[in-house]
Amino acid sequence: MQQSRQFPALRAVGAALGACAIAVAGAGAAPAAPQPEVYVALGDSFSAGSGIAPSAPASGIPGDCTRSALNYPKLVAQALRPSEFRDVTCGAAVSADLAGRQFGLSGLAAPQYDALTPDTTLVTLGMGGNDIGLVQLGVSCINPLPEPNGVSCAATQTAGGRDRVGEQIERFAPTYGVMIEEIRRRSPAATIVLVGYPIGIRDGGCPETQPAWAADATYLQGKINQLNDVIRREAAAHGAGYVDLEPSTQGHDVCAEPGESWMVGALPTSADAIVPLHPNAAGHRNTAKQVLAALDR
Repeated sequence: MQQSRQFPALRAVGAALGACAIAVAGAGAAPAAPQPEVYVALGDSFSAGSGIAPSAPASGIPGDCTRSALNYPKLVAQALRPSEFRDVTCGAAVSADLAGRQFGLSGLAAPQYDALTPDTTLVTLGMGGNDIGLVQLGVSCINPLPEPNGVSCAATQTAGGRDRVGEQIERFAPTYGVMIEEIRRRSPAATIVLVGYPIGIRDGGCPETQPAWAADATYLQGKINQLNDVIRREAAAHGAGYVDLEPSTQGHDVCAEPGESWMVGALPTSADAIVPLHPNAAGHRNTAKQVLAALDR
């Protein structure tokens, strides 16, 4: 693996980032992380911040692709201050929407790859949950009635000794390599960072506050963990970075106390974040913090 494909720090790829401003606080002070010249954010609703108020205008219409003005790409851009920032994340996006047009609130949104240019120096990508049906799985795990009155999503998905969602995740895994290599082809100087998914619900769940049986909550989170493992593996295999959100989101899942939860539950409890089973504004602040820390390491 060539040095230019490694991710230990932005300082290791300073040449690839182009001309960067380095601030020095005083004699003997360590230089700040180099500023990316052009930052492009790609991704789905977990990156777009779908449903988090206020929405960000795009294509001249507020709420296009349901991007939030408080999503983590925008917070990262505010901290890094690139010369140009292109946020083309889009709610409900799947991997095919990177190369193809996607329907947004203003009509057909341009392919996300179109935002990539040879002068792009930083790319973040949060994608894959919709390809493997993560939200649909979460919805199927909602059981408002106590056991055994209802259908278990875990039992349904593992009937006959197979793990259908797990198999789908493994089939999808090579697509991450395809995405990374296409980004690199279009933007050869870019540092590429894949962003994982946060913890949604703890093992055993919290049936007293969230309508999911214990086994189903454990299964659902297990599939999120598996998807994150796949993202980590493919990022390493293709020389991209990976931001692991699991450690920082422990204790901040849908079962956390009010004010401590960084995820919207099965039923939204605030008008500021209305999409169930997605991160709220606090969750995006944490993701931005983790992305910036990874870039600075």
